[in-house]
Amino acid sequence: MKANVETPGVASLKGLGPKSSAALRTIGISTIEDLRARDPFDVYAELRLKVPGTSLNFLYGLIGAIEDVHWQEIENTRRTAILLRLDEMGIAPR
Repeated sequence: MKANVETPGVASLKGLGPKSSAALRTIGISTIEDLRARDPFDVYAELRLKVPGTSLNFLYGLIGAIEDVHWQEIENTRRTAILLRLDEMGIAPR
């Protein structure tokens, strides 16, 4: 008989914790596979609509979690590119 092994949730990823995990569940993302199957920019856009107070740091955290890099490194090295993409999407912070 096989043991029932639970798939690790997104809170097990670098930079994401219980609050991030709860926010992601509101848009149907509960597993690492769910998260990796989606574009982090689209996830961020949806979160902004459904979870009040979703900050740009959450996007850095999403990208960092997917790439296994600390969110501050994402912010420090890719901030301009990320802001340009958000501007193209019409959701850049003002």
